[in-house]
Amino acid sequence: MLYIGNHTTSSKGYEKMAQQMIANGGNTFAFFTRNPRGGNAKAIDETDVEKFLQLAGDNGFGKIVAHAPYTMNCCAAKENLREFARNTMADDLKRMEYTPGNYYNFHPGSHVGQGAETGIQKIAEILNEVLTEEQTTTVLLETMAGKGSEVGRSFEELHAILELVKKDHKMGICLDTCHVWDGGYDIVNDLDGVLTEFDKVIGLSRLRAVHLNDSMNGLGSHKDRHARIGEGEIGLEALVRVIRHPVLKNIPFILETPNDDAGWTREITLLREAFEK
Repeated sequence: MLYIGNHTTSSKGYEKMAQQMIANGGNTFAFFTRNPRGGNAKAIDETDVEKFLQLAGDNGFGKIVAHAPYTMNCCAAKENLREFARNTMADDLKRMEYTPGNYYNFHPGSHVGQGAETGIQKIAEILNEVLTEEQTTTVLLETMAGKGSEVGRSFEELHAILELVKKDHKMGICLDTCHVWDGGYDIVNDLDGVLTEFDKVIGLSRLRAVHLNDSMNGLGSHKDRHARIGEGEIGLEALVRVIRHPVLKNIPFILETPNDDAGWTREITLLREAFEK
């Protein structure tokens, strides 16, 4: 089974997200838990959630992938920014329990001159404060391209965070194809090698979701500019190898390509046809 969808707007609620994804040909999706620039989240309508759960069940949806706001920087130098990150993640994880057993993805953050080691410690500190034994949500660290002072530019940095998290059984990884390519991992010519390295450093059991994006830039560019599927430096053939790889079977593939719904529908159709060949 190929679980594939795109990042969609959450402005009209859960049921509308599922309806849009069915229209696009998808069976999973990603969404921002609140405005991507931060701020308060909209109140959750329990009736809307019930309709979504019914629709998702009836249409064979896989796990969905919530995305934290971009402004959430767990390793910021300023304590008020870390407090915002701490409060946002704690609130988001409570809200995620309306749709139990899914994924909450976030960018680890930027250490802004403090050094990666300090950044790693600060990220783990917040995770240790907000993760609970009762939560059913798995929190996903996203692989990053290494732009500026981003933490998570290598599998080793992500592993270092996980090593410091006490409730690490509540943690996983979301692999972004554009980010790892821009970060220097050659998924075009050596996908098996990259996945073997991931397994050695982190463990493939941690790999829970994939952001499926092409890249506007070359290998190791550390730029993070997404391209439409087949229109970038990674290319269609390599991305089809990703969705067909046996170790990635049954995990959600999320398109974050620069598109509208018509464009995502075309990409989902293209990838489904290639997957089934």
